[in-house]
Amino acid sequence: MVSTDVTYEEFVRRDGPRLRAALVAAYGADVGADAAAEAMAYGFEHWERVGAMANPAGYLYRAGQSEARRHFRPVGYLPVRAAHGCPDFEPELAPALEALTEPQRVGVVLVHALGWTLREAAEVLEVDVSTLRTHIARAMTKLRAALEVTIDAR
Repeated sequence: MVSTDVTYEEFVRRDGPRLRAALVAAYGADVGADAAAEAMAYGFEHWERVGAMANPAGYLYRAGQSEARRHFRPVGYLPVRAAHGCPDFEPELAPALEALTEPQRVGVVLVHALGWTLREAAEVLEVDVSTLRTHIARAMTKLRAALEVTIDAR
């Protein structure tokens, strides 16, 4: 274990929003938010041990996954239309994202929708950057096919 001087409060400010975003990307707004709250509560209760880990955010992401999997993930958890105040998006995007595997969907949302770097997303997901890059590349191929998008190779 790696010793750290980071307090739980500092961790929450620095990594809490990213952890929540990752779990919402994986499990939808309701289940993902609940899973993030449970993971953060676990982190608070066990901060002495969790805070000393090399990757506390990654560990709590996995704890959140365990919590989220206790819920039945409903089909269609992504919005079909943009909510008020959100930018418009292609109506077929939500079903196309739902058709991806979880690692593919989470990678695409974190990197392409939320603007995380590959390294940031891979760290939270506890995978190699090359693994995440492969998930995203396969996801983008599937999304392009589902949405009938072609790349102009000039």
